Amino acid sequence: MENVAQKNYEKWLTSECVSESDKETLRAMSSADIDDAFFQNIKFGTAGMRGVLGPGTNRINSFTIRKACVGFGLYLLKHYPFPQSCVISHDNRYFSREFTLESAEILNKMGINTFIFDSLRPTPELSYAVRAKKASGGIMITASHNPKSDNGFKVYDEFGCQLVPEKIKDLLDIIAGLGDELTLVVPEADKKGENFILPKSIDDNYVDLCKSVQVNPDLDKKDFKIVYTPNHGTSYVNAMRVFHECGYEVYPVLLQCNPDPAFSGTLSPNPEDPRSYIEPIKLAKKVDADIICMTDPDGDRVGLACKDGKGDYILITGNEGAAILLDYIIKERKRKDEMPSDPVVYNTVVSSALGREICDHYGVKCESFLTGFKFIGDRIHHYEVNGGPQFIFGYEESYGCLIKPFVRDKDGIQAILLYCEAALRYKKHGLTLYEAYEKLGETYGQHKAKLYNIYFKGSSGQEEMNAIMKGLESNPFKELCCYKVKVIENYFNLTRYNLDTKESSTIENLPHGDLIKFIFEDRSSICVRPSGTEPKCKFYIEVVDETLTKADERCDKFYKELLAVLKIEK
Repeated sequence: MENVAQKNYEKWLTSECVSESDKETLRAMSSADIDDAFFQNIKFGTAGMRGVLGPGTNRINSFTIRKACVGFGLYLLKHYPFPQSCVISHDNRYFSREFTLESAEILNKMGINTFIFDSLRPTPELSYAVRAKKASGGIMITASHNPKSDNGFKVYDEFGCQLVPEKIKDLLDIIAGLGDELTLVVPEADKKGENFILPKSIDDNYVDLCKSVQVNPDLDKKDFKIVYTPNHGTSYVNAMRVFHECGYEVYPVLLQCNPDPAFSGTLSPNPEDPRSYIEPIKLAKKVDADIICMTDPDGDRVGLACKDGKGDYILITGNEGAAILLDYIIKERKRKDEMPSDPVVYNTVVSSALGREICDHYGVKCESFLTGFKFIGDRIHHYEVNGGPQFIFGYEESYGCLIKPFVRDKDGIQAILLYCEAALRYKKHGLTLYEAYEKLGETYGQHKAKLYNIYFKGSSGQEEMNAIMKGLESNPFKELCCYKVKVIENYFNLTRYNLDTKESSTIENLPHGDLIKFIFEDRSSICVRPSGTEPKCKFYIEVVDETLTKADERCDKFYKELLAVLKIEK
């Protein structure tokens, strides 16, 4: 059998197109490095193309960026009327500005006009700018919350939404037909496109729209303190403007406010990682802050921490934060008679069941989609065009949500503003955000949802992940930790099987996906899916119990036994 990785490696090593410095990097690679860098062409996953910077077909570099950009340019020329245009933005990472300028130059050669910012801007503002400029599409150069070694390339349609499967399929077909990334020639139009710097009014209008998400803007903000960090990313300027213009007292983590690609002031830029809270908690203790909030490097995700009942700072997960905000939005909008007659909330099939239970309690429709905020953005557009329920909130378990759809992606600025408002209102009722979450448990049961990740690198890792998913599909377990499985949802073939009744039904209105979900007789659940952005398998486990402590412990027990069943050594 041909060794694809070795063949690709030797092609790069002998190519005149590859720089001598990159060749030095190639020569220093181990066999495992070669396999991981060259065993496949880097893929578009859940949120675009994302990976490690460096030479290789499975890496982010000028060659793979150029190929993706040419493909997207051809896609825009095929699907949108003349003159086509594209907004491009970027985060703080290594080569992000260079890739932005290179992408603009490529699209201009192809006859497409481009709009870029004068410096880095967050993903949600990119989405807004696409809509504001009525552009044909958008590109965001970012690796989101990935490690500093990574970068990426996300693409957006004319509505500021990431391309859904039926749209991205054509793009992938176009890219697949472009051939060798090393020798690819950019097709040139007779009339070149122009590149424009976006005006400051885009920033101003976006900030004003973010401020409009407040439900109770006139709350007295005296003696309420916020600690905020942008994790060296894109949101510092916008966040500080929003906080100050809304009257909040905010303390930025200065060590993490500069757009540093080395992320020198934090051990992790990922809000899901407890290490990202070390410096913010230090500052919070110093100033006695009521809430800690953070945005990830490209500004679409949010991290939260607040005091528990004992005065210690405790982290709030994406599922917990979303449940708090969902309940707050519905209650407050109902109280103020501002709820639409037919409201709808969107989440994902791996989100905590608590969100749907809250919606059911208030009589609000809830729709769930596969992982990827593009499905939520696309559904918002669908109902706007065809009529239907009115959007009031959308969220993913992965620390991202949207309050108002003037953007069509997760929006960290909208989120932190409303989280702080909710924390302020609960403080006036003698509760922290975490205590507010515990109060929800008195009505719905104490929900604890935890995410566990295992990395599988290179071709062998990909094969192992594929084997795990195939094994779960062909031979699913029926019991775990003495709890029986009641329902198995197989998103590979979109079937739902009830083990009690032995009846099978179709999962409707969703595309196929790499996901299997097990729902137990006691309301617990386990979802397993490969990540669409990193070489890892994700295990989503949720338990409902009398206390959060018991639920947390049972999550860990489920995970330990699941690894044994799957024969995974960790």
